[in-house]
Amino acid sequence: MITVIYAALFVVATLVLVLGLGVKLWSYATTPAPLKIPTTPAPITRPGVVWRLFREFAFFESLFKANKWIWLFGYAFHLALAVVLLRHMRYFIDPVWAVVAIAQPFGVYAGFAMVAALLALWARRVLVARIRYITEPADHLMLALLVAIGVSGLMMKFVARTDIVMVKQFFIGLMQFKLNPLPGDPVLLIHLGLVAALMIVFPYSKLLHGPALLFSPTRNQVDNPREKRHVAKWAEKLPRRQAAK
Repeated sequence: MITVIYAALFVVATLVLVLGLGVKLWSYATTPAPLKIPTTPAPITRPGVVWRLFREFAFFESLFKANKWIWLFGYAFHLALAVVLLRHMRYFIDPVWAVVAIAQPFGVYAGFAMVAALLALWARRVLVARIRYITEPADHLMLALLVAIGVSGLMMKFVARTDIVMVKQFFIGLMQFKLNPLPGDPVLLIHLGLVAALMIVFPYSKLLHGPALLFSPTRNQVDNPREKRHVAKWAEKLPRRQAAK
């Protein structure tokens, strides 16, 4: 019964994640940008914009310039999360890729780093008055969800071990539309339930800020207002005088 419930849960969560992301990204891509509003200093060529987006996406450049402490905890969390996700790929591929095998011992330390960075970012939202003022209940819930996922994952490593072979067989079977038994360990079920919840809420939460960055007009526009008149696509067919209004 548990296997059927969790199989259905992850099928639904995957559909919501994929379709939700698709709808959101399509919405971002088709939203008109009527103004030329790149944050200066901005690149004046398209390759420069690509390089700028890469630096933002890979190194959080603007956050580093704005606040070094927030950048440190935020970057530590995202880097640790990347290693943890790479480590977890072993449950979905067979045979395991070499890079995934290499990441296995580092993934454990990354789990601790991820939880520590999340707690630091959460403490900031509680202790810093100006940040606490703009923090919404949803922000606390998202941080609590991420911390709970990290802690429950570490508990399965150091407190309540589970049969990881059965877990791998369950997920590989799920991708092949087969039902293989899932262990009924409470910590595992809590961990997987939290992960499924994250997959469902991800497309509709502030956690989507990573992909959304690529569609931000303040970052993806070329700074050439004098060289080229900017007209949004929806306004291209309008008369010049009407489009300028």
